[in-house]
Amino acid sequence: MTDVSPSLGATGAEAAEPLSVDPVAGTDAAHAEGTAVPDGVAARSGEAPASRTFWANLNQPFGVGLFVTLGGLVAVALGLAFWNLSTIIIYIVFALFAALGLDPVVRWFEKHHVKRAWGIVIVYTAFAIVLAGILLLVVPALVTQITQFFADLPQTIDDFQKSDFYAWLRDTFGSQVGAITDQVEKFLTNPANIAAIGGGVLNFAINVGTTISGLIIVLVLSLYFLAGLPAMKVAFLRFAPARNRPKAGELTEQITDSIGSYLMGMVVLAFCNSVVAFFLHLFLGLPFPALMAVLAFAITLIPLVGSVLYWITATVIALFTGWLPALIFAIIYLVYMQIEAYVLTPKVMNKAISVPGALVVIGAMVGGTLLGLLGALVAIPVTASILLILKQVFIPKQDAKL
Repeated sequence: MTDVSPSLGATGAEAAEPLSVDPVAGTDAAHAEGTAVPDGVAARSGEAPASRTFWANLNQPFGVGLFVTLGGLVAVALGLAFWNLSTIIIYIVFALFAALGLDPVVRWFEKHHVKRAWGIVIVYTAFAIVLAGILLLVVPALVTQITQFFADLPQTIDDFQKSDFYAWLRDTFGSQVGAITDQVEKFLTNPANIAAIGGGVLNFAINVGTTISGLIIVLVLSLYFLAGLPAMKVAFLRFAPARNRPKAGELTEQITDSIGSYLMGMVVLAFCNSVVAFFLHLFLGLPFPALMAVLAFAITLIPLVGSVLYWITATVIALFTGWLPALIFAIIYLVYMQIEAYVLTPKVMNKAISVPGALVVIGAMVGGTLLGLLGALVAIPVTASILLILKQVFIPKQDAKL
Protein backbone atom coordinates (compact mmCIF):
# COMPACT_ATOMS: atom_id res chain seq x y z
CA MET A 1 0.00 0.00 0.00
CA THR A 2 1.08 3.45 -0.59
CA ASP A 3 1.39 5.80 2.40
CA VAL A 4 -1.08 8.63 2.32
CA SER A 5 1.36 11.11 3.71
CA PRO A 6 1.44 14.85 3.46
CA SER A 7 1.36 15.60 -0.16
CA LEU A 8 1.45 18.46 -2.55
CA GLY A 9 4.76 19.52 -1.18
CA ALA A 10 3.58 20.11 2.41
CA THR A 11 5.83 19.13 5.24
CA GLY A 12 4.67 17.09 8.20
CA ALA A 13 4.62 20.08 10.56
CA GLU A 14 2.58 22.14 8.11
CA ALA A 15 0.10 19.36 7.59
CA ALA A 16 -0.30 18.93 11.38
CA GLU A 17 -1.26 22.57 11.88
CA PRO A 18 -5.00 23.33 11.68
CA LEU A 19 -6.07 25.59 8.93
CA SER A 20 -6.51 29.20 10.23
CA VAL A 21 -9.58 31.08 9.15
CA ASP A 22 -9.66 34.84 8.93
CA PRO A 23 -12.69 35.96 11.00
CA VAL A 24 -13.20 38.90 8.68
CA ALA A 25 -13.43 36.68 5.64
CA GLY A 26 -16.91 35.49 6.54
CA THR A 27 -18.16 39.02 7.00
CA ASP A 28 -16.65 40.13 3.70
CA ALA A 29 -18.33 37.25 1.90
CA ALA A 30 -21.63 37.96 3.60
CA HIS A 31 -21.45 41.65 2.71
CA ALA A 32 -20.56 40.73 -0.88
CA GLU A 33 -23.54 38.40 -1.14
CA GLY A 34 -25.86 40.90 0.58
CA THR A 35 -26.80 38.48 3.38
CA ALA A 36 -26.82 39.15 7.13
CA VAL A 37 -23.65 38.38 9.05
CA PRO A 38 -24.15 35.82 11.85
CA ASP A 39 -23.98 37.31 15.33
CA GLY A 40 -21.02 35.12 16.39
CA VAL A 41 -18.93 36.02 13.35
CA ALA A 42 -19.80 39.70 13.67
CA ALA A 43 -18.82 39.72 17.34
CA ARG A 44 -15.39 38.15 16.56
CA SER A 45 -14.77 40.63 13.77
CA GLY A 46 -15.67 43.66 15.91
CA GLU A 47 -18.89 44.50 14.07
CA ALA A 48 -22.29 45.13 15.66
CA PRO A 49 -24.50 41.99 15.63
CA ALA A 50 -27.20 42.23 12.98
CA SER A 51 -29.93 41.33 15.44
CA ARG A 52 -29.06 44.35 17.57
CA THR A 53 -28.85 46.99 14.90
CA PHE A 54 -31.70 49.34 14.10
CA TRP A 55 -31.24 49.04 10.37
CA ALA A 56 -31.70 45.25 10.50
CA ASN A 57 -35.34 45.79 11.43
CA LEU A 58 -36.11 47.98 8.45
CA ASN A 59 -37.35 44.92 6.60
CA GLN A 60 -40.50 45.55 8.70
CA PRO A 61 -41.15 49.23 7.95
CA PHE A 62 -44.72 49.20 9.26
CA GLY A 63 -43.69 47.89 12.65
CA VAL A 64 -40.78 50.31 12.95
CA GLY A 65 -42.93 53.26 11.89
CA LEU A 66 -45.66 52.29 14.35
CA PHE A 67 -43.12 51.96 17.15
CA VAL A 68 -41.55 55.36 16.41
CA THR A 69 -44.96 57.03 16.15
CA LEU A 70 -46.14 55.56 19.43
CA GLY A 71 -42.90 56.70 21.08
CA GLY A 72 -43.42 60.24 19.83
CA LEU A 73 -47.04 60.26 21.03
CA VAL A 74 -45.97 59.03 24.48
CA ALA A 75 -43.31 61.76 24.67
CA VAL A 76 -45.88 64.43 23.72
CA ALA A 77 -48.36 63.06 26.27
CA LEU A 78 -45.73 63.11 29.00
CA GLY A 79 -44.78 66.68 28.09
CA LEU A 80 -48.42 67.80 28.24
CA ALA A 81 -48.91 66.01 31.55
CA PHE A 82 -45.81 67.66 32.98
CA TRP A 83 -47.02 71.05 31.76
CA ASN A 84 -50.45 70.57 33.33
CA LEU A 85 -48.91 69.35 36.56
CA SER A 86 -46.23 72.05 36.64
CA THR A 87 -47.95 73.98 39.45
CA ILE A 88 -48.18 70.87 41.63
CA ILE A 89 -44.56 69.98 40.86
CA ILE A 90 -43.51 73.49 41.86
CA TYR A 91 -45.43 73.14 45.14
CA ILE A 92 -43.70 69.83 45.82
CA VAL A 93 -40.23 71.23 45.09
CA PHE A 94 -40.76 74.32 47.26
CA ALA A 95 -42.19 72.20 50.07
CA LEU A 96 -39.14 69.93 49.90
CA PHE A 97 -36.81 72.93 50.06
CA ALA A 98 -38.79 74.35 52.99
CA ALA A 99 -38.43 71.01 54.80
CA LEU A 100 -34.69 70.99 54.12
CA GLY A 101 -34.48 74.58 55.39
CA LEU A 102 -36.26 73.74 58.65
CA ASP A 103 -34.45 70.42 59.17
CA PRO A 104 -31.34 72.00 60.81
CA VAL A 105 -33.56 73.57 63.47
CA VAL A 106 -35.32 70.27 64.15
CA ARG A 107 -31.99 68.45 64.33
CA TRP A 108 -30.78 71.06 66.81
CA PHE A 109 -33.70 70.12 69.07
CA GLU A 110 -32.82 66.44 68.59
CA LYS A 111 -29.28 67.12 69.78
CA HIS A 112 -30.78 68.64 72.93
CA HIS A 113 -32.73 65.46 73.71
CA VAL A 114 -36.03 66.52 72.17
CA LYS A 115 -37.80 63.92 70.04
CA ARG A 116 -38.12 64.73 66.36
CA ALA A 117 -41.92 64.83 66.48
CA TRP A 118 -41.93 67.35 69.31
CA GLY A 119 -39.19 69.33 67.59
CA ILE A 120 -41.35 69.60 64.46
CA VAL A 121 -44.31 70.71 66.58
CA ILE A 122 -42.20 73.39 68.27
CA VAL A 123 -40.78 74.64 64.98
CA TYR A 124 -44.13 74.91 63.22
CA THR A 125 -45.83 76.44 66.25
CA ALA A 126 -43.12 79.07 66.52
CA PHE A 127 -43.33 79.66 62.77
CA ALA A 128 -47.12 80.09 62.95
CA ILE A 129 -46.83 82.53 65.85
CA VAL A 130 -44.17 84.60 64.08
CA LEU A 131 -46.14 84.59 60.83
CA ALA A 132 -49.35 85.61 62.59
CA GLY A 133 -47.52 88.40 64.44
CA ILE A 134 -45.95 89.69 61.23
CA LEU A 135 -49.31 89.64 59.46
CA LEU A 136 -51.03 91.45 62.32
CA LEU A 137 -48.30 94.07 62.50
CA VAL A 138 -47.49 94.50 58.84
CA VAL A 139 -50.69 93.91 56.88
CA PRO A 140 -52.80 96.69 58.48
CA ALA A 141 -49.89 99.13 58.25
CA LEU A 142 -49.19 97.94 54.72
CA VAL A 143 -52.76 98.51 53.57
CA THR A 144 -52.86 101.92 55.27
CA GLN A 145 -49.58 103.00 53.73
CA ILE A 146 -50.54 101.83 50.24
CA THR A 147 -53.81 103.75 50.51
CA GLN A 148 -51.93 106.76 51.86
CA PHE A 149 -49.41 106.48 49.04
CA PHE A 150 -52.04 106.90 46.33
CA ALA A 151 -53.89 109.56 48.34
CA ASP A 152 -50.75 111.63 48.92
CA LEU A 153 -49.34 111.03 45.46
CA PRO A 154 -50.32 114.45 44.01
CA GLN A 155 -48.84 116.26 47.01
CA THR A 156 -45.71 114.08 46.83
CA ILE A 157 -45.21 114.99 43.18
CA ASP A 158 -45.77 118.68 43.95
CA ASP A 159 -43.14 118.53 46.68
CA PHE A 160 -40.81 116.74 44.28
CA GLN A 161 -41.28 119.49 41.69
CA LYS A 162 -40.28 122.05 44.32
CA SER A 163 -37.10 120.21 45.30
CA ASP A 164 -33.58 121.10 44.24
CA PHE A 165 -33.18 117.72 42.53
CA TYR A 166 -36.14 118.45 40.24
CA ALA A 167 -34.69 121.88 39.44
CA TRP A 168 -31.40 120.24 38.50
CA LEU A 169 -33.23 117.74 36.25
CA ARG A 170 -35.17 120.53 34.55
CA ASP A 171 -32.07 122.63 34.01
CA THR A 172 -30.20 119.62 32.64
CA PHE A 173 -32.84 117.96 30.45
CA GLY A 174 -35.18 120.84 29.70
CA SER A 175 -38.94 121.24 29.95
CA GLN A 176 -39.60 117.62 28.99
CA VAL A 177 -39.06 116.63 32.63
CA GLY A 178 -42.18 118.54 33.66
CA ALA A 179 -44.29 116.95 30.92
CA ILE A 180 -43.14 113.47 31.90
CA THR A 181 -43.89 114.15 35.56
CA ASP A 182 -47.42 115.33 34.73
CA GLN A 183 -48.08 112.24 32.62
CA VAL A 184 -46.89 109.96 35.42
CA GLU A 185 -49.13 111.76 37.91
CA LYS A 186 -52.18 111.49 35.64
CA PHE A 187 -51.54 107.82 35.03
CA LEU A 188 -51.07 106.87 38.69
CA THR A 189 -54.02 108.89 39.97
CA ASN A 190 -56.42 107.25 37.53
CA PRO A 191 -58.05 104.21 39.24
CA ALA A 192 -58.73 102.57 35.87
CA ASN A 193 -55.02 102.44 35.13
CA ILE A 194 -54.24 100.93 38.54
CA ALA A 195 -56.91 98.28 37.97
CA ALA A 196 -55.46 97.57 34.54
CA ILE A 197 -51.99 97.14 36.04
CA GLY A 198 -53.35 94.67 38.57
CA GLY A 199 -55.33 92.80 35.92
CA GLY A 200 -58.68 93.92 37.28
CA VAL A 201 -60.23 93.52 40.71
CA LEU A 202 -61.55 90.01 40.00
CA ASN A 203 -58.24 88.72 38.66
CA PHE A 204 -56.42 90.30 41.58
CA ALA A 205 -58.73 88.54 44.05
CA ILE A 206 -58.24 85.24 42.20
CA ASN A 207 -54.46 85.65 42.27
CA VAL A 208 -54.52 86.41 46.00
CA GLY A 209 -56.68 83.34 46.66
CA THR A 210 -54.41 81.15 44.55
CA THR A 211 -51.33 82.43 46.36
CA ILE A 212 -52.85 81.79 49.79
CA SER A 213 -53.99 78.28 48.85
CA GLY A 214 -50.56 77.56 47.37
CA LEU A 215 -48.85 78.66 50.59
CA ILE A 216 -51.14 76.41 52.64
CA ILE A 217 -50.38 73.45 50.36
CA VAL A 218 -46.64 74.11 50.59
CA LEU A 219 -46.80 74.34 54.39
CA VAL A 220 -48.75 71.09 54.72
CA LEU A 221 -46.46 69.24 52.31
CA SER A 222 -43.36 70.61 54.01
CA LEU A 223 -44.72 69.29 57.34
CA TYR A 224 -45.05 65.78 55.90
CA PHE A 225 -41.67 66.01 54.19
CA LEU A 226 -39.98 67.21 57.37
CA ALA A 227 -41.53 64.40 59.41
CA GLY A 228 -40.49 61.74 56.89
CA LEU A 229 -37.14 63.17 55.82
CA PRO A 230 -34.97 60.47 57.51
CA ALA A 231 -37.08 57.70 55.96
CA MET A 232 -36.90 59.46 52.56
CA LYS A 233 -33.11 59.52 52.76
CA VAL A 234 -32.97 55.80 53.59
CA ALA A 235 -35.34 54.97 50.73
CA PHE A 236 -33.28 57.09 48.35
CA LEU A 237 -30.09 55.25 49.33
CA ARG A 238 -31.70 51.90 48.50
CA PHE A 239 -31.49 52.85 44.82
CA ALA A 240 -27.68 52.89 45.03
CA PRO A 241 -25.66 49.64 44.93
CA ALA A 242 -24.82 48.27 48.39
CA ARG A 243 -21.08 48.89 47.92
CA ASN A 244 -21.74 52.59 47.13
CA ARG A 245 -24.30 53.31 49.86
CA PRO A 246 -21.85 54.67 52.48
CA LYS A 247 -20.47 57.18 49.97
CA ALA A 248 -23.96 58.02 48.69
CA GLY A 249 -25.20 58.51 52.25
CA GLU A 250 -22.34 60.85 53.08
CA LEU A 251 -22.94 62.83 49.89
CA THR A 252 -26.69 63.05 50.58
CA GLU A 253 -26.08 64.35 54.09
CA GLN A 254 -23.68 66.99 52.79
CA ILE A 255 -26.16 68.14 50.14
CA THR A 256 -29.14 68.32 52.52
CA ASP A 257 -27.11 70.05 55.23
CA SER A 258 -25.75 72.64 52.82
CA ILE A 259 -29.20 73.31 51.31
CA GLY A 260 -30.77 73.70 54.75
CA SER A 261 -27.99 75.98 55.97
CA TYR A 262 -28.18 78.08 52.81
CA LEU A 263 -31.96 78.58 52.94
CA MET A 264 -31.95 79.42 56.64
CA GLY A 265 -29.06 81.81 56.09
CA MET A 266 -30.86 83.58 53.24
CA VAL A 267 -33.96 84.06 55.39
CA VAL A 268 -31.88 85.39 58.29
CA LEU A 269 -30.00 87.85 56.05
CA ALA A 270 -33.23 89.01 54.40
CA PHE A 271 -34.77 89.58 57.83
CA CYS A 272 -31.73 91.65 58.88
CA ASN A 273 -32.12 93.73 55.70
CA SER A 274 -35.80 94.35 56.43
CA VAL A 275 -35.07 95.43 60.01
CA VAL A 276 -32.35 97.85 58.88
CA ALA A 277 -34.59 99.26 56.15
CA PHE A 278 -37.50 99.74 58.57
CA PHE A 279 -35.49 101.67 61.15
CA LEU A 280 -33.69 103.75 58.51
CA HIS A 281 -37.00 104.85 57.00
CA LEU A 282 -38.42 105.45 60.46
CA PHE A 283 -35.53 107.56 61.83
CA LEU A 284 -34.93 109.50 58.61
CA GLY A 285 -38.61 110.38 58.28
CA LEU A 286 -38.93 108.57 54.95
CA PRO A 287 -42.44 107.46 53.98
CA PHE A 288 -43.84 103.91 54.21
CA PRO A 289 -41.35 102.21 56.55
CA ALA A 290 -43.42 99.01 56.92
CA LEU A 291 -44.00 98.74 53.19
CA MET A 292 -40.32 99.27 52.43
CA ALA A 293 -39.34 96.69 55.07
CA VAL A 294 -41.54 94.06 53.40
CA LEU A 295 -40.10 95.05 50.03
CA ALA A 296 -36.57 94.73 51.45
CA PHE A 297 -37.28 91.23 52.75
CA ALA A 298 -38.68 90.10 49.39
CA ILE A 299 -35.97 91.63 47.20
CA THR A 300 -32.96 90.71 49.35
CA LEU A 301 -33.93 87.03 49.13
CA ILE A 302 -32.54 87.22 45.60
CA PRO A 303 -28.95 85.96 45.87
CA LEU A 304 -25.99 88.27 45.30
CA VAL A 305 -27.87 91.17 43.66
CA GLY A 306 -30.88 91.51 45.95
CA SER A 307 -29.31 94.03 48.34
CA VAL A 308 -28.05 96.16 45.47
CA LEU A 309 -31.48 96.17 43.80
CA TYR A 310 -33.17 97.25 47.02
CA TRP A 311 -30.51 99.91 47.67
CA ILE A 312 -31.14 101.46 44.25
CA THR A 313 -34.95 101.18 44.52
CA ALA A 314 -35.19 102.61 48.04
CA THR A 315 -32.77 105.45 47.24
CA VAL A 316 -34.80 106.50 44.19
CA ILE A 317 -38.02 106.45 46.23
CA ALA A 318 -36.32 108.45 48.99
CA LEU A 319 -35.46 111.18 46.45
CA PHE A 320 -39.15 112.13 46.41
CA THR A 321 -38.71 113.25 50.03
CA GLY A 322 -35.46 115.13 49.47
CA TRP A 323 -31.93 114.67 48.28
CA LEU A 324 -30.41 114.88 51.80
CA PRO A 325 -32.47 112.03 53.37
CA ALA A 326 -31.91 109.99 50.22
CA LEU A 327 -28.14 110.59 50.42
CA ILE A 328 -28.02 109.66 54.11
CA PHE A 329 -30.06 106.52 53.47
CA ALA A 330 -27.85 105.51 50.54
CA ILE A 331 -24.64 105.94 52.57
CA ILE A 332 -25.88 104.12 55.69
CA TYR A 333 -27.39 101.25 53.74
CA LEU A 334 -24.21 100.94 51.66
CA VAL A 335 -22.21 100.63 54.89
CA TYR A 336 -24.63 97.93 56.07
CA MET A 337 -24.18 96.07 52.78
CA GLN A 338 -20.42 95.93 53.41
CA ILE A 339 -20.99 94.69 56.97
CA GLU A 340 -23.38 92.04 55.66
CA ALA A 341 -20.94 90.91 52.97
CA TYR A 342 -17.83 90.67 55.15
CA VAL A 343 -19.20 89.98 58.65
CA LEU A 344 -22.74 88.57 58.64
CA THR A 345 -22.64 86.38 55.52
CA PRO A 346 -19.47 84.40 56.48
CA LYS A 347 -20.96 83.65 59.91
CA VAL A 348 -24.44 82.77 58.67
CA MET A 349 -23.31 80.83 55.59
CA ASN A 350 -20.40 78.98 57.21
CA LYS A 351 -21.95 75.54 56.52
CA ALA A 352 -23.23 76.26 53.02
CA ILE A 353 -21.37 75.25 49.87
CA SER A 354 -19.38 78.03 48.28
CA VAL A 355 -20.41 78.73 44.70
CA PRO A 356 -18.42 80.90 42.24
CA GLY A 357 -19.95 84.31 41.66
CA ALA A 358 -20.51 83.75 37.94
CA LEU A 359 -22.49 80.56 38.62
CA VAL A 360 -24.51 82.39 41.29
CA VAL A 361 -25.57 85.04 38.79
CA ILE A 362 -26.31 82.47 36.06
CA GLY A 363 -28.27 80.25 38.43
CA ALA A 364 -30.26 83.18 39.80
CA MET A 365 -31.14 84.37 36.29
CA VAL A 366 -32.19 80.89 35.15
CA GLY A 367 -34.22 80.23 38.29
CA GLY A 368 -35.81 83.66 38.22
CA THR A 369 -36.74 83.30 34.56
CA LEU A 370 -38.34 79.89 35.10
CA LEU A 371 -39.99 80.26 38.51
CA GLY A 372 -39.72 83.92 39.53
CA LEU A 373 -38.44 84.99 42.95
CA LEU A 374 -38.68 81.54 44.52
CA GLY A 375 -36.89 80.06 41.51
CA ALA A 376 -33.99 82.46 42.03
CA LEU A 377 -33.93 81.47 45.71
CA VAL A 378 -33.68 77.70 45.12
CA ALA A 379 -31.41 77.93 42.07
CA ILE A 380 -28.28 78.53 44.15
CA PRO A 381 -28.54 75.43 46.39
CA VAL A 382 -29.35 73.34 43.32
CA THR A 383 -26.23 74.69 41.61
CA ALA A 384 -24.19 74.03 44.75
CA SER A 385 -25.49 70.45 44.91
CA ILE A 386 -24.54 69.83 41.28
CA LEU A 387 -21.05 71.19 41.96
CA LEU A 388 -20.71 68.93 45.01
CA ILE A 389 -21.72 65.85 42.98
CA LEU A 390 -19.26 66.78 40.24
CA LYS A 391 -16.42 67.26 42.74
CA GLN A 392 -17.00 64.06 44.70
CA VAL A 393 -18.30 61.65 42.05
CA PHE A 394 -17.43 62.67 38.50
CA ILE A 395 -13.99 64.26 38.97
CA PRO A 396 -12.55 61.39 41.10
CA LYS A 397 -13.62 58.92 38.41
CA GLN A 398 -11.92 61.01 35.76
CA ASP A 399 -8.78 61.33 37.89
CA ALA A 400 -8.66 57.53 38.33
CA LYS A 401 -8.48 57.00 34.54
CA LEU A 402 -4.94 56.75 33.20
